[in-house]
Amino acid sequence: MGKKKNNNYLVQGTILTAASIIARVIGMIYRIPLTNIIGKEGNSYYSTANEIYTILLLVSSFNIPLAVSKLVSERLNNGEYKNAYRVLRCALKLSIPVGAVFSVITFIFADFIAKDLVHNELAVYGIRILAPALFLMAILGVIRGFFQGHGNMVPTAVSQVIEQLVNAVVSIAGAAAMIGIGASIAEKRGNDSYKPAFGAAGATIGTVVSVTIALLFVGVIFVAYIKRYKRKMRRDKTRRRESERKIYRAIIITIVPVVLSSVLYNITTILDQSIFNSVLGSQGYSSEQYNIIWGTYSGEFRVLMNVPLALASCLAPSIVPSLAAAWADKDRRMARQKTGDAIRYTMVITIPCTAGMIALASPIMQLLFSDSTSLVEGITQCGSPMMVLFALSTLTTGVLQGIGKMKIPLMNTVAALVIHLITLYASLKMGGMNIYGVILANTVFSFVVCVLNGIAVKRYLHYRQEIPRTFLVPILSSVIMGAAAWGVHTVLVGFIGNFLATMIAICVGAFIYFVLLVRLRGVSPRELASFPKGDTLVAVARKMRLIP
Repeated sequence: MGKKKNNNYLVQGTILTAASIIARVIGMIYRIPLTNIIGKEGNSYYSTANEIYTILLLVSSFNIPLAVSKLVSERLNNGEYKNAYRVLRCALKLSIPVGAVFSVITFIFADFIAKDLVHNELAVYGIRILAPALFLMAILGVIRGFFQGHGNMVPTAVSQVIEQLVNAVVSIAGAAAMIGIGASIAEKRGNDSYKPAFGAAGATIGTVVSVTIALLFVGVIFVAYIKRYKRKMRRDKTRRRESERKIYRAIIITIVPVVLSSVLYNITTILDQSIFNSVLGSQGYSSEQYNIIWGTYSGEFRVLMNVPLALASCLAPSIVPSLAAAWADKDRRMARQKTGDAIRYTMVITIPCTAGMIALASPIMQLLFSDSTSLVEGITQCGSPMMVLFALSTLTTGVLQGIGKMKIPLMNTVAALVIHLITLYASLKMGGMNIYGVILANTVFSFVVCVLNGIAVKRYLHYRQEIPRTFLVPILSSVIMGAAAWGVHTVLVGFIGNFLATMIAICVGAFIYFVLLVRLRGVSPRELASFPKGDTLVAVARKMRLIP
């Protein structure tokens, strides 16, 4: 029973990860018809609006689930159901007005943000449309955090899938409807860029509608669950009654370092685009030209990269309550085990994804976005390695937050951001590296965060990273997998076309990776069982006599 409980965070993390990957896949798929509607220039406006929205969401309420889940988990671990409920109430009282204020400010100052901060003036329409979603997410985040604090990721997971499905449908419909309006305005004003800009703005309607639906879904589950939870509250004999003031203080102390760290971690994209647009503009590129380049990077490569990155972004919050409980119980051994399992789990997924994207960069981009240019191939091949670094840095940030070291990731991110900006400016201005300078700077940024976080994890947890099974076996298996996938595609593409050749190459590569990973003991049967459809994977491995 104890072992089952100890592995619960990985099971819950797997649920959330599987749902998030499904959501990211849906998000990637809908970007294909969306790109066909709004084009690469429209992708730039759409990405800009979403990146601004993400930053404002991080500041206003995005990290509320992490703070709520951590505080609720700590209290439930001590049987304090009433105090856990007080955390929920205080979080709602705090996040609702903050979300409302940020929504209003975003709507009013959208023009200033688009024109003066990111130098992408026509993104203003999308930013304004997204403003109400900040308020809705403030409420949704608290409820999700409450469930996560109970170790239940299912409401969050299901709502994410629903959210993305609704977003996909409404975004495409909104873009198709608004691009016609944009075309009329473009003709009147003599500026063709209004057409993709309005199409991109129409696509952002999907975010607002989808968040609304997700909130209604989670709200219904919450109303049903809270009745049962209140029965537990009545049986709670805890004498310690936390004051609201103390809870507000705990939330703020928990969330401020996380918010600052997350904002600094995610603001790189906004800074990248602002500097990129400014430098390329000074080098003689037109607005349309640098928006097309940026649209390829953000609307195609980063959309694809976000699918495997969903693993780390979901496993990190799922590990926080579990680590917080282990840390509170002074169980350092369990905390180290959870950390090691999470890192291995992440590497086993992201390393082969990186190898696959490098080996099949052009076929995959041609398949997904009908884009076979040397630009998108080069961006994908050069940018894929940073996927592993971003996944690892996100996860180690979650580990440090889980053991209460909130300020450490913040300081590490500040140091990495300074190095990032120096690298970016030098590579763009003096090196003339164009979009590859952005890739280099992001790779350096994530590498520095990984190193600094790793040092901190070792220091506070006395954690020693296991190397062969976590890194060497996945890398070796992935290199062989990538070479095999490339060879299969090269041989078949002339006979059966890119679609079938790419699908077969991916399947062959995945099979080879699985065989090598298990045969070389990269994962144990216990770890394999924790993956999505883990029991099936274990059964297949036993049938193939890869494991006893």
